[in-house]
Amino acid sequence: MHPETLAIYQNRVTDANAGAVAPPISLSTTFERDADGAFPHGHVYARTSNPNRDALEAALAALEGGFAGLAFSSGQAATMTLLLGLRPGDHVVIGDDAYHGTPALLEELFHPWGLTYTRADFTNLDAIRASIHENTRLVWIETPSNPLLKIADIQAIADLAHEAGAWCACDNTWATPILQRPLDLGCDVVMHSTTKYIGGHSDVLSGALVFKEDGEFYQRVRRYQTLGGAVAAPFDCWMLLRGIKTLTTRVRAQSATALQLAEFLDRHPAVEAVYYPGLETHPGYEIAQKQMTMFGAMLSVQIKDGAEAAMAVAGHVQLFTRATSLGGVESLIEHRASVEGPTTRTPQNLLRISVGLEHADDLIADLEQALFHAKSL
Repeated sequence: MHPETLAIYQNRVTDANAGAVAPPISLSTTFERDADGAFPHGHVYARTSNPNRDALEAALAALEGGFAGLAFSSGQAATMTLLLGLRPGDHVVIGDDAYHGTPALLEELFHPWGLTYTRADFTNLDAIRASIHENTRLVWIETPSNPLLKIADIQAIADLAHEAGAWCACDNTWATPILQRPLDLGCDVVMHSTTKYIGGHSDVLSGALVFKEDGEFYQRVRRYQTLGGAVAAPFDCWMLLRGIKTLTTRVRAQSATALQLAEFLDRHPAVEAVYYPGLETHPGYEIAQKQMTMFGAMLSVQIKDGAEAAMAVAGHVQLFTRATSLGGVESLIEHRASVEGPTTRTPQNLLRISVGLEHADDLIADLEQALFHAKSL
């Protein structure tokens, strides 16, 4: 099926009670057994399974083309549980421009536990190859990267990981399965902060893993999902399933608008640099064309005259909301370095933009007046 159809078809339910078209929310924490001790519906306790979570996990697996999905209470919980599937003494290779929470997990939680890691430029296959050790068990791709929108060659990196006997995971949050399917390109696992595009309305915190196939690693991570209990709540799963129904339409419209904003900003004299893989001048443009159907709805821009000028632009917008996160229907803008804190590698004059569903002309006009006011200060 095409993704538009799959997003709807996978959400269809059979409601024996009322014939409801929208899936009912199952808030029960426990489930009744038969007289002989069997569990007729397969559910025992809400930490191990729930009808809404089962439906969400199946939908995510279908969208990514995977064997099974696992839904968590946040994207960080999903990443943490995947890393728990490794062993003390194992080694991880991660990009030098990954979401700041991922290396923070590795450094603050897993490094003391015995996991080591190396950060490498994931646009450079030789740099990745040099970073793979004998004990490397996971290569973690993020493409487009956060916040510099570097593009990694998923297929090539997955091949490097597998040659070394390591698993390959991809944070696909920014692209979504609508624009990019890493499992089809050789990855073993996909991670999503489903808080973002899959939820799509800035009102649910959640995360997910999708595994390409069954196996010891999947079974271990699934066991840790239920044992640790950082699972997505039934209502959150219901909200995410609702978001999936419009995911294709939202992401494609947002991506089309983002390209227009990137082209406008790329021509503006107050802008130092624009990071968006849909620009032909972007160093990852050809790879993005190969592995993405569109270029996404995220872009970053460096403002001339430094951090003060960047903050002034953010301070003068009227349609954009000054807030962190991304993927909602409303457009957001943020001074990224100040969000990431003292360990940030992000340039101080960089603004990260999440493009929503407003009209492109209105968003361009808002950025134009904000850049004008900032320049006049």
